[in-house]
Amino acid sequence: MTTFAEVEAMRRGARNAVRVCMNTRSEDRVAIIGDRQSYSIARLLLEEAFNVGARAEVFTLETFGRRPLRELPAKLVKSLRAMRPTVTFFTAAAEEGEITFRMKLLRLLTQDLKARHGHMVGITPQIMREGMAADYRKVERVTRAVYEIVRRCTEIRAVSPDGTDLVARFSPHLRWIPSTGIYHQPGQWGNLPDGEVFTCPVVVNGTLAARVAGDFFSERYGYLDEPLIVTVEEGRLVDATGPSPLAREFLEYVRSVENGDRVGEFAIGTNVGLQRIIGNLLQDEKFPGVHIAFGNPYPHETGADWASAIHVDVVSPHTTVWVDGDLIMENGKFNFDVVQLD
Repeated sequence: MTTFAEVEAMRRGARNAVRVCMNTRSEDRVAIIGDRQSYSIARLLLEEAFNVGARAEVFTLETFGRRPLRELPAKLVKSLRAMRPTVTFFTAAAEEGEITFRMKLLRLLTQDLKARHGHMVGITPQIMREGMAADYRKVERVTRAVYEIVRRCTEIRAVSPDGTDLVARFSPHLRWIPSTGIYHQPGQWGNLPDGEVFTCPVVVNGTLAARVAGDFFSERYGYLDEPLIVTVEEGRLVDATGPSPLAREFLEYVRSVENGDRVGEFAIGTNVGLQRIIGNLLQDEKFPGVHIAFGNPYPHETGADWASAIHVDVVSPHTTVWVDGDLIMENGKFNFDVVQLD
């Protein structure tokens, strides 16, 4: 049973999302696309949008088709185009096979409709109380500080006590993206809760010991007591070992589509408001540390010249990170004083 204090904490997270992250005003039109499972969260976002005087509406996925949705339902597209939202949120659980639908929805919302978008796949009450309660002005400052360090780098090495020992190389022709949690311009979007800097690497070699795996694996397996060890050679996944049956399922999934086994993302988490890994990718990939993703490199943002139909993250916490030989993080702690960024 949810207590009054927990509901109020969730409400603070919703207020942060609507007012701080998206800068929602009375002239905005807010569309919240969610599922029945997350309706309580959608309702809080709806109420907060109403509180600032905006027009707002919830679109429940199950009314547009049977899940998992493989394609973007025409009726949902028609409804969204008729509304012409300026601010949007996606608040549904991740289901196997839905990533193509989510990618098409994301393009519709941000590229066609030019909405400011908060992508909250797998959002939970706990995340609303924790990750969404962060000081996003500080997260923005830390993220931009890390961005300035990495945006022209050529090599990053990451190690962890779990067994991560990874080297990634980068090209000046591929863009680093600072995901600050602050999205005030048309067409801007990010995964909320936010706080990371990412790009598409040129090549990655080594091993990453993951305590959380992305896409539907996050909801299925949560926090991994035994890490999933992924081995990468020349930017391609060559093996995954660890907990059963996850390791086998992971290998099968990333090998199921073209470029699914190719590293499409290298990222550093920058949300210094997070205290622990909880077993939910949406929040855990923002925890200070390193994650990589196999599959889609978000070419529209990074400038990569290839694509894939899947995108599966693996998160390594408590990492030590060197950028072109300079230490920037030790055991999950940045080596610059975040207080100085206030």
